[in-house]
Amino acid sequence: MFPRLQSAVSVREDGWAQRGGVDRVLTLKCGRTYTVDEKIRTEDWPDILLEQWSDEARRSPGWVQKPLACDFIAYAYAPSGVCFLLPVVPLQRAWRQHGRKWVELYGQRRACNPGYVSVSVPVPRGVLMQAVVEAMFVS
Repeated sequence: MFPRLQSAVSVREDGWAQRGGVDRVLTLKCGRTYTVDEKIRTEDWPDILLEQWSDEARRSPGWVQKPLACDFIAYAYAPSGVCFLLPVVPLQRAWRQHGRKWVELYGQRRACNPGYVSVSVPVPRGVLMQAVVEAMFVS
């Protein structure tokens, strides 16, 4: 995705970057930097799970609707090695425009974690990519 990539530094320590969704900082040879949040699924699915609530009981917004410090979400499927590079601003705009409809159409998936339950919406990849492209147009 980044042919002029000079470095890719992993961000693993807790702090503002990690809490803002930054897992990796990419630096191009020209000096430009991009920040990336990495999401990996262990199975190939025809959808992208958009985290609506990171903690359902506390109504803590998930990554699709909370302010993020990253430029992109790298959403990968481990078995096939396929990765979608999703620009955060248009992705979140697409969610604001279509999120309620997507919940009705595609339902929600809950993940029980120690001490909290997160809620995600499985949006078909083609539907999401079209909405992200359309979210880049402003009139």
